[in-house]
Amino acid sequence: MSARADADADADAEAAAGRVGVRVRELATTAELAECSRLLQRVWRAEHPAEIASPSMLRTWVHSGNYVSGAYRGDVLVGTAVGFLGLDGEHVHLHSHLAGVERGGHGHGHGVGYALKLHQRAWTLARGLAEVHWTFDPLILRNAYFNLQKLGAAAVEYLPEFYGAMTDGINSGDLTDRILVVWRLDRPPGPAAAPDAGAAVPLVSRTADGRPETHDAPACAAVLSVAVPADAEGLRAADREAALAWRVAVRDALMGRLAAGYRITAMTRDGRYLLERAA
Repeated sequence: MSARADADADADAEAAAGRVGVRVRELATTAELAECSRLLQRVWRAEHPAEIASPSMLRTWVHSGNYVSGAYRGDVLVGTAVGFLGLDGEHVHLHSHLAGVERGGHGHGHGVGYALKLHQRAWTLARGLAEVHWTFDPLILRNAYFNLQKLGAAAVEYLPEFYGAMTDGINSGDLTDRILVVWRLDRPPGPAAAPDAGAAVPLVSRTADGRPETHDAPACAAVLSVAVPADAEGLRAADREAALAWRVAVRDALMGRLAAGYRITAMTRDGRYLLERAA
């Protein structure tokens, strides 16, 4: 990447942070990393900091040249992002392992997460790398919309039971399916034009009572849609049976059509993945 591209990325990151009144910077001291660990513990509602990322592990990642950043509002840490270098064949990328924003209070505003990602983008470009990879839970609508629409990352693989059983307060008792995304940094953040959602043939839709309904669709359909629950985390706490039904319906629909040559191209605001046949 050129020096001009790096400077533009830095400017974009500073502007995004300024719009929501935070400063984003790398974390390094043991005190900062302990604070980062505690924030991640709160966000994931874990019983112990080491369940998500211990201070000693964060210290090791920082010392070995990896990425740990924090967003501060005044002197208060309100968000953090953690990543490490990974290999995809012979290509080095940053794997963004964790990103969390304090719930309520000082952490208010969805723009904090965006500011963290643009800081991460600038950091990665400055090291001559062109991609950031990460995984997310395919049932969490807000994350899917943020990743695919706000940032323009590409969904490249569905990973069933990626982590196995987890015990933190968010994932405990659920299947840990994930979607792997690749965020290419050689273009500005933001998605390409989405296909026409009105023309999409549904594979999974949302019933009036919030449960999944599956549908047959022609093998040659140009655009398909797969709905997700409106609030997967709330549903998981209130009705595990319904949450599991959504997990299975979305998994079967996405994995089946990805294997048949479709690709995920967008997430609508009302919570539907759009799929098109790969060219």
